[in-house]
Formats: sequence, C-alpha cells, structure tokens
Amino acid sequence: MQSLNKNSKNRAKMANHKSSLKRIRSNAAKRLRNRYQAKTTRNAIKKLRTTSTKADATALLSKVISMLDRLAKKNVIHKNKASNNKSKLTKFVNGLS
Repeated sequence: MQSLNKNSKNRAKMANHKSSLKRIRSNAAKRLRNRYQAKTTRNAIKKLRTTSTKADATALLSKVISMLDRLAKKNVIHKNKASNNKSKLTKFVNGLS
C-alpha cells in the first residue's frame, strides 16, 4: 500500500482532499477484506470438490452456499456466478453415493 505522507513521492498522483484520502484508505481496507473472503470461499469450494462421502459433503455444502450468498449480496462476486457455483456444487453432492 502506498504511503499517505505529505512527503511521499507519489503525492502528485494522489488526491489532496481529506475525504479523498480517507476514501483511498477505506477502499484499500475493503479490497483486502473482499479478497480474503473470496479466497476463503474458493478454498471451501475446492475442499467440497475433494470430499468423497455424501454426509461430509452435505454438511459442507450448506456452509459454502452461505458464503457464496454473502459474497453475491455484497457484490464481491456476481450473483449469477454465485448461482452457477451453487447449482454445480449441489449437483456434485447429489451425485455422490
């Protein structure tokens, strides 16, 4: 992350208003939070895909669906992407024996 000091070399590229500087800081914090949540969800999806028993997969599926819904609600991922993922994962779990 870039430094927000007055003596920073990148000062010319940055905004001069207090509200703009705050927006830059808050956007960076939101970006990190969104990336963390999206990566955690992707890891949960991979874990679900490698599950071989239906009982374990069913328990994990509800958690993954909840994560996907939360990301779609916050516009971290597109709602159609969340829906497609939920559909594919549900079909996968239903196909397990």
